[in-house]
Amino acid sequence: MKLDSLGNLPTSDATRSYSFTRSDGRHCVAWRRYDGSFYVTMETEDLVDPLAEAVRKGAVGELKELLLMAGHVTQKNHLGWTALHEAAARRRKECVDMLVEAHPELMDRQTLKGQTPLLLAVLNDRPACARCLLERGADPNISDKDGETPLYKACEGEQTEIVSLLLAFGAGVKQRCLLGWTALHEASSRNHLQISELLVEAGADVNAADVYGVSPLFVAAQSGNREALDFLLNNGADIDQRAADGATPLYEACKNGHGSTVRLLLSHQADADKTTRTGLMPIHTAAHRGYEDIVSVLIPVSSRLLVLSGGISPLHVAAEQNHVEVLQVLIRAGFDVNARLSADRSAMYRDRRRTALYFTVVNSNTEAAGMLLRAGAEPGLDPFSPLLVAVRNGCMTMVRLLVEYGADVNADAPARPPNPPGHPSPAPPSTFPPIILFCLKNLSMLKFLLDSGCEAAACFQCEHGGSAPPAVRTGFRDDPGLQPDQAAPQFCDIMRSPEMSCWAEPVLHVLLDYVGNVQLCCRLTELLDRDGSETDQIKDRAKPPCSLKHLSRLQVRRQTGVQRLRLMETLPLPRRLISYLTHQEETLQQNKLIINKTN
Repeated sequence: MKLDSLGNLPTSDATRSYSFTRSDGRHCVAWRRYDGSFYVTMETEDLVDPLAEAVRKGAVGELKELLLMAGHVTQKNHLGWTALHEAAARRRKECVDMLVEAHPELMDRQTLKGQTPLLLAVLNDRPACARCLLERGADPNISDKDGETPLYKACEGEQTEIVSLLLAFGAGVKQRCLLGWTALHEASSRNHLQISELLVEAGADVNAADVYGVSPLFVAAQSGNREALDFLLNNGADIDQRAADGATPLYEACKNGHGSTVRLLLSHQADADKTTRTGLMPIHTAAHRGYEDIVSVLIPVSSRLLVLSGGISPLHVAAEQNHVEVLQVLIRAGFDVNARLSADRSAMYRDRRRTALYFTVVNSNTEAAGMLLRAGAEPGLDPFSPLLVAVRNGCMTMVRLLVEYGADVNADAPARPPNPPGHPSPAPPSTFPPIILFCLKNLSMLKFLLDSGCEAAACFQCEHGGSAPPAVRTGFRDDPGLQPDQAAPQFCDIMRSPEMSCWAEPVLHVLLDYVGNVQLCCRLTELLDRDGSETDQIKDRAKPPCSLKHLSRLQVRRQTGVQRLRLMETLPLPRRLISYLTHQEETLQQNKLIINKTN
């Protein structure tokens, strides 16, 4: 490999590490070789251009003398700047005059970034220099490497005087930057009414769209610029012009929470039923962001039929985002609280949820769920019961609320859809009520559900019986190791798992209060035998026949019904009878057992 004169690698074969200044004032650079060692080189410095230096100092006399000498005017620095660029950027009008008169060919010379002296004068707000260059014939339509012209930059800097000057010298109002923005886009985004008027008078297209289909009106609505918006609408802007994703100015104003802008657009007859490519209307995005005032304005002008055909209600969106105020507004307006997601939208969720109520239960938002239930929401319209979700989340308040409004405590949990190829298949449903599976470690919730009609007898209807069956894999419903061809897990299999074995005694104490004559299978008996004499009481209670007192209680509860049992404590009945029918004596015994197990 070829080395330099000092025997070092070329800089392309090393990495610049840091720079420093020597004691003699020279700038140096330290380079790291690939083997980890360092070497130092002198940093390349631009030669001082006498013309540029004279411009920086504003030394007009010195500049005049230098111009009489050849070979200096076209010299560039490392940025591609000439002395004329320097003069235009530094407000040196006399220097600009002198340089242009001596060398007019430098007038439109571009830097490495494509900037002309005129563009630099605009960027640095130098109207006198800009006028001088324009009067000498500078081209106002030369853009830089980003496609931005002096006019575009003047609008960006809100320089009304320079905008007017550029237009007077023929600046094109329809030129676009690389992203397709025009000068009017920039003026609209900054709500500069005077510049917008100048551009439109010069022939700017009020409906010009950038590469994303965004028009100046869209930009004004997005930013909430009422003055620019009103001006564009009064000058022929298309109020419903869509961007590439189908969004309209009204949709964008709703999305960004500009209430006054929304009202202005609606007063000009903006269509509130225009949907995006994803099928969402302005009312959906307002509900998603939680803007209840905008939702209230949109309700009268939004088509309910179109909302239904779109497969998603604003209620779904508000419920998913926990916007209770928006939910309240929509419910009062009469939106269907039982509206269901379309099949394709429901398929976006693994649990195939369908209703707004389900979203509130997943979020454990009892306030929102209560509003929907009081308005008539049905808790049994989703493939996976919302009550199962509430129990799995451990939210007792939500569980009570759903049961109060008729949720089925014995609802089954449907099998999940199959996983993609190469992934384990989901576990099969259990043979006992899945709601029991989700609250085995929450005995107060388990007792409440049993009091509410949950069938406990299925837990003891085990296929194993009294004979010892072959060993099978135990696991919960979500155990990815279970295969579709395996038998559904039994209650005893669940209780024998390492995670649940310590809960067997208190759980069985609760369950036996709600069943008659049952038989403990060999697996449960084996599990209880491990703990010795402490479990003898459970085995004795399970031996048939049950006491007449217990069977009578079960019969009374069955005849009374769940709804009446809930009101029992309000009835003029003896306290002992209420305690007997509601298992309060057994509850005290179970609490003692749990405390003993914990200790």
